[in-house]
Amino acid sequence: MSFSLTRRGALGLAGALLAPLALAGCSGGGEAPDAEKDAAARGLDALGEPTPVELAHATQFSLDAYDGGYRLATLASGDRLLIVPEGATTPEGLPANIAAIKQPLENVYLASTGMICLVDAIGALGAVGVSSVRAEDSPAPAFTELLESGEIAYGGIYRAPDYELIAAAACPLAIENTNIDHVPEVRAKLEELGVVVLMEQSSREKSMLGRLEWIRLMGALFDREDEADEVFDSVAARVEDAAAEGPLGKTVAFFYINEDGAAVTRRDGDYFCQMIEAAGGTYVSFSEEGAADSSPTTVTVEMERFYEGARNADVIIYNGTIDDGVTTLEALVEKNALLADFSAVRGGNVWTCDSNLYQQMTSMAEIICDLRVALSGSGEPTTFFWRLG
Repeated sequence: MSFSLTRRGALGLAGALLAPLALAGCSGGGEAPDAEKDAAARGLDALGEPTPVELAHATQFSLDAYDGGYRLATLASGDRLLIVPEGATTPEGLPANIAAIKQPLENVYLASTGMICLVDAIGALGAVGVSSVRAEDSPAPAFTELLESGEIAYGGIYRAPDYELIAAAACPLAIENTNIDHVPEVRAKLEELGVVVLMEQSSREKSMLGRLEWIRLMGALFDREDEADEVFDSVAARVEDAAAEGPLGKTVAFFYINEDGAAVTRRDGDYFCQMIEAAGGTYVSFSEEGAADSSPTTVTVEMERFYEGARNADVIIYNGTIDDGVTTLEALVEKNALLADFSAVRGGNVWTCDSNLYQQMTSMAEIICDLRVALSGSGEPTTFFWRLG
């Protein structure tokens, strides 16, 4: 499997996907009122002609660069954010659907666990003041240390944040993930407090390197674009090297058992399935047809159907990012007796994964290498996977 490192210009994205949103605002449809168009012309035209920032894989955001260091981020959700460089002024007449944020950023409220490794990789954790992540749940040692020392304050879970703390810290920006869509009242309250809310949508990227490329947006936000480019190029090159060893001829089932006793699998083509393929495996997928439930990233199937499709899989990886309570084969089989008849269970080729696996985007190459070791039987993975005994 090969992953091209040639960057793709964002013009195609902006024209095909986001330009209608840019005109229509956050609603995603219809024509913008004339007054809003006039306001946009006054505000953005004052910055000159934008230059699209080239992106290689990401499709859920675009960046436009303006003279003087201004950056306009446009998200697939329709949100737009103007990043105003230090010492510069915010243009007058910006339309209501463009939020402005001024650099340098301080006391950012970071609620998206997935962005922690990206902010850490570009050396910008010092700009974070409040987080919805507890020290014991942190996916990055440096972030854990800052939480334990009190340099970053715990501000409550994303759906019930500590508004008094966030207001007292004068947080200018909240970086949330797509879960914020489920609690619109929280977003509304944060904005009422003067906090600009950025909902990162890396989980909606179809490419595993597309998820990683959100580091370019973090670089733009924290004025560390060179660092972001360097990290992305380095990780992407290592991913390409890790994926170059070819197929192993091993089928892989990746799932967890939910409270109803059904198997929850990743949707075919999902970024983790891509990592399985990059490691040389063949992912055992299930179509949405006949599924008990589905989401943009998962397909839930009853155990009888899962048994029919996955019982002969060479390797099982139990999804410990959701259910980290399965630590032995016995505990796995207790989930459903049918699992005892799976080839991988009988052969002792069952693995589980680190609970923070999804948040380790900058470790993508190492995850693929660990996966290949597990699939090939050439040894024991060192970090992200371990065998159930």
